[in-house]
Amino acid sequence: MDGPARVPQSGAMETFRNLVRAEFAPANTYLNTAGAGLPPARAVSAVTRTAASAATGRFPDLLPDVEAGRAAFARIVGVHADRVAVGSSVAVYSGLVATSLAPGSEVLTAEGDFSSLVNPFHVRGDLTVRSVPLERLAESVGPRTGLVAVSSVQSLDGRLVDLPGLRDAARAHGARLLVDVSQSAGWLPIPADDVDYLVAVAYKWLFCPRGVAFLVTPADLGGLVPVFAGWASGEDIGASSYDRVDPLARSARRFDGSPALLPHAGARPALELVEELGVDTVRAHDIGLADRFRSGLASLGHEPVPAPGSAIVSVPGLGHRRGELSRAGVEVADRKGHLRAAFHVYNTAADVDRLLDVLFG
Repeated sequence: MDGPARVPQSGAMETFRNLVRAEFAPANTYLNTAGAGLPPARAVSAVTRTAASAATGRFPDLLPDVEAGRAAFARIVGVHADRVAVGSSVAVYSGLVATSLAPGSEVLTAEGDFSSLVNPFHVRGDLTVRSVPLERLAESVGPRTGLVAVSSVQSLDGRLVDLPGLRDAARAHGARLLVDVSQSAGWLPIPADDVDYLVAVAYKWLFCPRGVAFLVTPADLGGLVPVFAGWASGEDIGASSYDRVDPLARSARRFDGSPALLPHAGARPALELVEELGVDTVRAHDIGLADRFRSGLASLGHEPVPAPGSAIVSVPGLGHRRGELSRAGVEVADRKGHLRAAFHVYNTAADVDRLLDVLFG
């Protein structure tokens, strides 16, 4: 996952630029996609039309949008749509995986990983949760490990996990692997077949409205029990509104939550835009800007957290400058005293230079 970014052909890059210009027009220097991504114009229009129609009493059928979004996310991560469940949060799906573990199982996590991923394992109470530094995760998998749960890209500082090494270690010990790609889906190719469970929220790098999340299961559904199955989990949704839902969907749709329909009106066109832009092209653009910022920092004597190949740059000791930057029209994040800048498609080299100028000019 952390190999060199492929350089897109000139035609693909021109298409990319045209699409970005048509869809995004930020009024400030927005460098906080790791917190929330900007919605494209097509998603804003879709949500606005849908809300306006609902206000008149005409509620459009948005279930086709849910299915189209499921299919688009499946294509983005490279799996069949039958393996994708649609929900609203990582924590719910992490909790679902937690319910599948035998009492006393060891869950291995990375120190400082995002709470929505790891906390459900802590609150269950009868699991052993062991946290180790990210760089020691693979070597720490052992015979007692039942599950490894980790974010592919760390929210705090942008570091990438060594997914191939972790996959091999987990398989060697018979452990399952749960990977949260909330901070990578959309700009980093995701080899979903290399993991057992994959989860993501879509309101960051995938441009969707908040309220859309996905779970990818193995083809055999990974031993998960659909403990929160409702009408949306039935094989025949039209016949699943009353009494027992039977049969449940034969696919991962049995793990669907009741969908937040209005966000899905915007999610469908947002995910289609990700496909049109192309993850490889997005990756080259985003990492290029992040590396420009890293080079600028180095020339000024500042050292970010080492995270080669990441679109997220975290600078220790500068988080307190966030308020000053915001007043100057530059939006970044303060995470545990680190200044975190996240570079995405709507950012330019001028944005990088503006950030450096406000910080050190």
